[in-house]
Amino acid sequence: MSHLSPLSVPYRAAQRSVSIVFAVAFFVFSGGAAFGGFLGAFGGIILLGSLVLAIAGYEFAYYQRFEYELTPDTFDIRSGVFGRRNREIPYRRIQNVDISRNVAQRLFGIAAVNLETAGGGETEGSLRFVSYDEALRIQTEVARLKRGEAEGEMSEPDREVLFELAPRELGIVGALSFDLRLPGLVFVFVTSAFPVASSYIDVPLPTSGVVATALGLGGLVVLVALVSWGAGFVRAVVNYYDFRLTRVGDELQYERGLLQRYNGSIPLDKLQTLTIEDNPLKRHFGFATLLIETAGYAPSGDSRNGSSIGRGSEAAIPLARRERVLSLVDDLEGVAEPTYEHPPKRIRRRYAVRYSLALGAIALALFGANTLLDRAIPWYVPLALVPVAIVAGVYQWRHRGYGLTDDHVVTRNGFWKRETRFVPYYRIQTIIDTRTIFQRRWRVATVTADTAGSLSLVGGDAAAVDIGADDAVGLREALNGRLRDALAERREERRRARQAALGVTVDAPDVSEPDDGEATEMTDTDKSSTETTDTDDTFVWGDAVETPDEENEAAVEDRSGSDSDDR
Repeated sequence: MSHLSPLSVPYRAAQRSVSIVFAVAFFVFSGGAAFGGFLGAFGGIILLGSLVLAIAGYEFAYYQRFEYELTPDTFDIRSGVFGRRNREIPYRRIQNVDISRNVAQRLFGIAAVNLETAGGGETEGSLRFVSYDEALRIQTEVARLKRGEAEGEMSEPDREVLFELAPRELGIVGALSFDLRLPGLVFVFVTSAFPVASSYIDVPLPTSGVVATALGLGGLVVLVALVSWGAGFVRAVVNYYDFRLTRVGDELQYERGLLQRYNGSIPLDKLQTLTIEDNPLKRHFGFATLLIETAGYAPSGDSRNGSSIGRGSEAAIPLARRERVLSLVDDLEGVAEPTYEHPPKRIRRRYAVRYSLALGAIALALFGANTLLDRAIPWYVPLALVPVAIVAGVYQWRHRGYGLTDDHVVTRNGFWKRETRFVPYYRIQTIIDTRTIFQRRWRVATVTADTAGSLSLVGGDAAAVDIGADDAVGLREALNGRLRDALAERREERRRARQAALGVTVDAPDVSEPDDGEATEMTDTDKSSTETTDTDDTFVWGDAVETPDEENEAAVEDRSGSDSDDR
């Protein structure tokens, strides 16, 4: 059994001590000691020292009782000071092995290792902290043991750099990034600082009326936009500094980060969905972002310049020309962007009406405030944006659609943040046909291809939204048929691979060609029936189709999450 790095004891102790020591010190030396005079201050110092010693003692005990081992089949972890916890993580369930180091950890020469499993709501196994060389050894050994290679027989896999982010491209990433989480803070700052600032400015400014309201709203919008852009620029540069994506054997490995350095792996056979993401600025300049989603939980917890990296996905390309992004999608999955089937044209009216009603609700709220507060609030201003709402409805319709290729279903949704998702048929777990009360009125429906990815838990699946009701039935049947064919083909491939490994003569494949025209509506009895071809390949026909892949089975098993390591 192996232990954490000895340097993890002082580092973890310092981490835990800082906030507690500052809190106690503030209490003692800002008035808390007045109750006891000199004895109170002396007692505060003793209390601080006792807390530091107690934390250091706990961290030393944690270091002594934390053990891990790489066995032939599982990654074993034993931890806990007061309550013991033993975990055995099968290698086949490990999706990603991520290494992270901040500035202080790089100075100490230590790193954090996170083991991510299929569908987990949080990190399954975490080593806080080991030496950086040991972290790299763990990452390499897990990859070797997952492939079933014996020790000493591991061949050096081919390395191919797929993408590197040059300094100029990093600057473009920052320039096209926005962090929209700060408007609330900006609003609080402006509303509190404006009265103070205005008292020092000897310029006559209107304090009431339409002009004052327009100036205030306009200034607030500009300030929020500037602060959001500045925050997005800083976050993007810090997150994606020195970004590099490399194909190593059957894995993708990435490195990125300025203050917090990340080094992670993404198994190619665990990919669930590829997503191309853009916004109006990126589309105008011809750029896009490529995201890779696995069934595991991504630990980074930062936000993708607009792209989220903490929800089970990683940025394969933070920003590049759209042609380059499509080229990598074709290289990884062998799929190109199809011709899209759009929702019915009448849906454009639905989107325009929806946005216009939202503007009407805002105008009504302002009118109510104007009446109750007896203030000259220009409640009618939102109504002037109705033409903009109509144009937005047209663009919403234009950017929405779906397409079927030989091996993938492709969906596209969104206007401000447009997302194009590529999902292999064999990765689909459930095909869902939903129709809200408003969709039924417009005779449309949404067909969702649910996968084992973590984003599916928060509504991030590929979905054909607002398609005609008859088209929805046809699409669902087509997906069912292509899913069955894809699963049969994969079973045949596994059978042939097993025969080849055993030296058995490989028979000709017996896979029928897809014929979407033969798909028919399934009855409730048919949907609940189960067909078993191999002992490990059981799935349900119809609307709820379970994939037989090991990673998807593990995803369903692991969605309950796991506990933390510091019990």
